[in-house]
Amino acid sequence: MSSKMESNQKTNGLALIPFLIFIVIYLGAGLYMQAQGVEMAFYQFPSVVAIFIAVIIAFAMNKGSIDEKFTVFAKGAGEENILIMLMIYLLAGAFSTVAKAMGGVDATVNLGLALIPAQFITAGVFIISAFLGVATGTSMGTIGALIPIALGISTKAGLSLPMVAAACVGGAMFGDNLSMISDTTIAATRTQGCELRDKFKVNFMIALPAALITIVLLLIFGAPEVAVSMGDLSFNFLKVVPYILVLVLALVGMNVFLVLTIGIFSAGLIGLLGGELTLFSFSQAVWNGFTGMNEVFFLSLFCGGLAALTSHYGGINWLIEKVQKLMKGEKSAQVGIAALVSLADIAVANNTVAIIISGPISKDICRQYRVDPRQSASLLDIFSCVFQGIIPYGAQILLVGSLTAGAVSPMGIMPFLWYQHLLALMAIFSIFFPFARGTLKKDPWNWEYDVAESGVAAKKALNEMTLEN
Repeated sequence: MSSKMESNQKTNGLALIPFLIFIVIYLGAGLYMQAQGVEMAFYQFPSVVAIFIAVIIAFAMNKGSIDEKFTVFAKGAGEENILIMLMIYLLAGAFSTVAKAMGGVDATVNLGLALIPAQFITAGVFIISAFLGVATGTSMGTIGALIPIALGISTKAGLSLPMVAAACVGGAMFGDNLSMISDTTIAATRTQGCELRDKFKVNFMIALPAALITIVLLLIFGAPEVAVSMGDLSFNFLKVVPYILVLVLALVGMNVFLVLTIGIFSAGLIGLLGGELTLFSFSQAVWNGFTGMNEVFFLSLFCGGLAALTSHYGGINWLIEKVQKLMKGEKSAQVGIAALVSLADIAVANNTVAIIISGPISKDICRQYRVDPRQSASLLDIFSCVFQGIIPYGAQILLVGSLTAGAVSPMGIMPFLWYQHLLALMAIFSIFFPFARGTLKKDPWNWEYDVAESGVAAKKALNEMTLEN
């Protein structure tokens, strides 16, 4: 495929207006509510309502009949990757809710605190937060579970509360970035058309050095002034098993639907045997997990349809044409992808939304410049999490302020967000010195079939089966 746009492709910058309106509404509402002193200001105006307004504008401003536009919209919303992403969201939400209901989160936190010596507690908070984030797939849930504990520990030990809080946020973003059941991982891999485990391998090689350097810094600067007693740290290791099971099964390549289903029922069985769950409360937890994903579910659905309309009327081609002027090859294309998702996250203050917006455009850039989709998925996830863990109006930083009753301000935590800055540096370094792409070289991307070389045979068989039917 040529790196230049084909002459017969439609280009129309005006087709991007609905997406810009979505960002303006979402960002503007957040800034207004923040000026009014409302807590969690950027989450008061539902993103789904903002995208719905943008969709209505897209229908109104473009030429053609309503039926024609709705056909384009429906094909985009019902595109295979969108539907797969939606199903994974539901199952991931159910697993996370069931595992929490049977005591998995508390057991994981206590396990970490029991294993880490008291003198290393600041670095330990980062490690526990990272493991909990990877296990649960939610940075918000991780921060919500750990900050109250970290607050008590830091007060007892004479630690810097902003530093401990920053360690918690950094670990949570590490987990959010790498978890197999994180919204960001699911969105990044599905929009780029690659496997979870392949993105994990690339992503992990970039995140690990940043995490290790952060741990060293926390060990040096975060030592407690006095020894601190952790109190009762009893835990049942069996309750941690479902998290480990999901991580291991996903890494060995098992189908993600099967992985999450096994996770849901293993967590449910442990809860039933331990008495934390009944058959009815288990089923209720599954349902609550499904409904807990309703915002990202509907947002993805509307965004898929809006992206199809934008593409159909030439908006994506126009954007790529403009971006191409700044891109000279594969490396600058990767920098462009990183910048695109970073700006999107700064604008909407939601890393999943930023990926959903940037993902389809990034996929087109990948095709133009032969950027491996596993690399682009990694960059999308990394830079969305970097900025989500830094911006003072993001939900993660705001939640810290809320849980500490204002003892940690968004600006007070900023100097200690070492992990996020190191992760960004490592990711940029990996673009120009591809140290994290060993697995990609062993299994290169096949552009004809748009899968890794190892998946070509299966893709051929699927294509043949489709043609026969």
